[in-house]
Amino acid sequence: MQLDKLFRMQRGLDQHIEEKHGLQNEDLFDRKVLALLVELGELANETRCFKFWSIKPSSEKSVILEEYVDGIHFILSLGIECGFQNRDYKLDLEPSTLSTTEQFLLIYQLVNKFRDTKSDSDFKTLLTSYLQLGALLGISYEEMEKAYFTKNEVNYQRQQNNY
Repeated sequence: MQLDKLFRMQRGLDQHIEEKHGLQNEDLFDRKVLALLVELGELANETRCFKFWSIKPSSEKSVILEEYVDGIHFILSLGIECGFQNRDYKLDLEPSTLSTTEQFLLIYQLVNKFRDTKSDSDFKTLLTSYLQLGALLGISYEEMEKAYFTKNEVNYQRQQNNY
């Protein structure tokens, strides 16, 4: 995964949004944390992994992938807020042994832990766990990158259309 490229793209989008909305001097960290938690919930809802009371299947992979990359946008943005965009992360991408539901719950915990510490190691753990969630959902790293590139373009278009 080309994290350095994704970080550069995210930084560009973040700067564009902050300039357009006059947010250059705002502390956006907590709002980005909340946005990530909301996006994580939207993703869980599309997977339906927790809906033991329903027999309806999960959404199509394209829908899940689009929701998934929203989370990548906010995780990268949080890393940029903390100055981690120039780190050379060697991510341990061993498959998760958790169920999808357990992985979601772990990520919620990790988001909140990172919010408290803003540490490089907690960021790396969050990012790794989120990538492992993607793998649990059947998303390859190539699909993640391609979907990120596509959604990044969509996000710029949304800004031009006063989203």
